[in-house]
Amino acid sequence: MAETTAGAAAETGADLPRGFRSAEQGWPELHRIPRPPYRLPLLGDLLGASGSAPLQNAVRRGRQLGPVFRLAAFGREFVFVWGAGVVADMADESRFAKHVGLGVANLRPVAGDGLFTAYNHEPNWQLAHDVLAPGFSREAMAAYHPMMLDVAGRLTDHWDRELAAGRAVDVPGDMTKLTLETMARTGFGHDFDSFERARPHPFVTAMVGALSYAQRLNTVPFPRLMRRAARRNEADIAFLNHTVDELVRARRASSGDGDLLDRMLHTAHPETGERLSDRNVRRQVITFLVAGHETTSGALSFALHYLSRHPEIAARARAEVDAVWGDTAVPGYEQVAKLRYVRRVLDEALRLWPTAPAFAREARCDTVLDGVHPMRRGAWALILTPMLHRDPAAWGPDAERFDPDRFDPKAVRSRPPHVFKPFGTGARACIGRQFALHEATLVLGLLLRRYLLVPDPGYRLRVTERLTLMPDGLRLRLERRAAGAPVPPVPDAQDGPSAPRCPVRGAGD
Repeated sequence: MAETTAGAAAETGADLPRGFRSAEQGWPELHRIPRPPYRLPLLGDLLGASGSAPLQNAVRRGRQLGPVFRLAAFGREFVFVWGAGVVADMADESRFAKHVGLGVANLRPVAGDGLFTAYNHEPNWQLAHDVLAPGFSREAMAAYHPMMLDVAGRLTDHWDRELAAGRAVDVPGDMTKLTLETMARTGFGHDFDSFERARPHPFVTAMVGALSYAQRLNTVPFPRLMRRAARRNEADIAFLNHTVDELVRARRASSGDGDLLDRMLHTAHPETGERLSDRNVRRQVITFLVAGHETTSGALSFALHYLSRHPEIAARARAEVDAVWGDTAVPGYEQVAKLRYVRRVLDEALRLWPTAPAFAREARCDTVLDGVHPMRRGAWALILTPMLHRDPAAWGPDAERFDPDRFDPKAVRSRPPHVFKPFGTGARACIGRQFALHEATLVLGLLLRRYLLVPDPGYRLRVTERLTLMPDGLRLRLERRAAGAPVPPVPDAQDGPSAPRCPVRGAGD
């Protein structure tokens, strides 16, 4: 389960949005929604579930129970949806809005009313959105591009050293360094020196701690007993706040360069003239540093996993890079968008493993979901994106297979709307979507041009959950490639390259 109940939200100090009702109160005919046949007191439907993988537990249940189902835990009931038609109905902005609950509400002590964690009634969301949206325009993106290239160069220098030493690379760890540095450099003019450190930057350690604590709050019956973990979480939040406060203090003492931080500090709303408060600036910076790099690092990691397991797909993507970029040492901003097949690889990785794996929607008014399920105003449901992205009704009977051609323009036009939602939906969808896609496509192109990716034949994909998803323990060996050189075959992986399956079904890819 990836978002929080009224009780958990209250325990973290979060204010509940007006009209909030728990799932039990907000679904008049809850008994009509399928649930597991056997339940235990207190535990509800958690028998046999993994406390560290609640999202994957819910996905397993969804396969058994259908596109709308309910699960109980610790005396509360939650409604989940994943069917393409139901999700399309919930994408109707006139009837549904973002719901801040579960793990997202648990992050409010960290990010408060930042863009990701603000309740719909809080005014700072619209203010920050309007002030910061120009920071993701085409002109702004082109200005970020040289800094993205510079950080990517630090990654390839690091990988060259690992290759020379005969070591496999830590894909999730290195992608986290890459995306953190990219976000910090482009958005806030800061350098965490991630690639010069033997261990993760303390900011990353504190961030992972805060995300993991928020996740744990959803899976324990008595959060107030987690006193030691709560003290660690308070220390993690204090470190995040201190780091950002120092970053902002340094910027105020210097001249800016028109990045996101400058917009937060100096730009007024174009209509009202209102500015972000110092407290909200801190919350927005933390939001961008955490959410702006955590999900992109996961997307790159999953894409590199699938490319290593599918040498024929990697060869096709590499050939596109050679053809589009040619002998250009430094690809320009416009050249990245021309990597259409590489982008399909990224989209397909996000389809199978959307790194922000769930989002919640609440009813704006009394309504009927999909013409079947009555919902009162404030009732909410959690959309399981990995299941939506695997719905055979939208993606065909081979929906478990990794196939970038699903995102060929003709194939995209043949599918119904609202079946691909890795960045959420509606007015509260991810503001940095184009930033993330440009960065990830650029990095994949650079890595494919430079290296052959050799998988560990014994590796079985495991997915770790800390509100976002990340491959666990993924390491790859590299072979340096001369530009334009023929691509040798990659040794077959243990579970075969042609039919990746979802780990929640007990398989490896």
